[in-house]
Amino acid sequence: MSKIAFFEIKDWEKKYLQKKLKNNNLEFFQDTFNFTDIKKSEKFDIISIFIYSKMNKEIINSLPNLKMLATRSTGFDHIDVKECRNKKITVCNVPYYGENTVAEHTFALILALSRNVHKAYVRTLKQDYSIEGLKGFDLKGKTLGIVGAGNIGMHVIRIAKSFSMHVLAYDSKPDNFLAEVLHFKYASLPEVLANSDIISLHVPDNENTHHLINKDSIKKIKKGAILINTSRGGIVDTQALIEALDKKILAGVGLDVLEGEELIKEEKQLLSDPKKAEYFGQIMRDHELLNKDNVVFTPHIAFYSQEALERILDTTVENINNFISGNPQNLVK
Repeated sequence: MSKIAFFEIKDWEKKYLQKKLKNNNLEFFQDTFNFTDIKKSEKFDIISIFIYSKMNKEIINSLPNLKMLATRSTGFDHIDVKECRNKKITVCNVPYYGENTVAEHTFALILALSRNVHKAYVRTLKQDYSIEGLKGFDLKGKTLGIVGAGNIGMHVIRIAKSFSMHVLAYDSKPDNFLAEVLHFKYASLPEVLANSDIISLHVPDNENTHHLINKDSIKKIKKGAILINTSRGGIVDTQALIEALDKKILAGVGLDVLEGEELIKEEKQLLSDPKKAEYFGQIMRDHELLNKDNVVFTPHIAFYSQEALERILDTTVENINNFISGNPQNLVK
């Protein structure tokens, strides 16, 4: 029977994990792991944490019985992986959990804009049931441009095909087999921007993608297109986006993220860190974009479904069980 400790755990997560790992010796702690927990944690051979528990070299060396660290996150920069490797401690993460979740939310934003759902809702709140100015457009036959055809992008493509849409995709590592199976085409970024009625962004924010959508690239966008961003705010230059809306280059924008939220590295930070949530709230309150009626905005909730949160726990349970059985998966190297 393995001795397992979970840190940064909510009550519903505790109950969920107890059912999944009932044949193990489990203990749960709401707080982050820190030096005061070393004495009580020496007996555990497996510890599961989230990103606020900083597992540095000193802490790792103070846990002689530790054999595995299971982080309930995609990122792992809160763990000294090198030191774990030296101590032969296995480190596992949750590489994927919300691909379909984010893809579904992407289409929620698309449909809100294509059928003016947001405008109609606000109007009916004022007891105004007129339909003038609410005429929408069909998705069937339109071209969806995917920027970043990874796991999430591929889910978006599958949904788009069910709407009988054409799809162009830009990705640094094209998969021609999937393109043939799903009936879409790869194209250069300028081609995707110029030929798409709707453009959806699904790339990480790094030195190669930061402000990928900027003043110059926006000039290549098909006039009257719609832009959707459920990835990271820094992908889009905000001022260039405002100008594109003002000049009617873009007919509408759907956003789940905003530039300036770079401190939010993991979505679950919004659930567990009040400071991060308030920081994001301040950005939203001050944002010029959110005052435009052709902008649909949601407060970074594309990842936020019960099923996605449970998949994080399910993957963590699988990581632990596979490690115990001698066949570890999702190894951080």
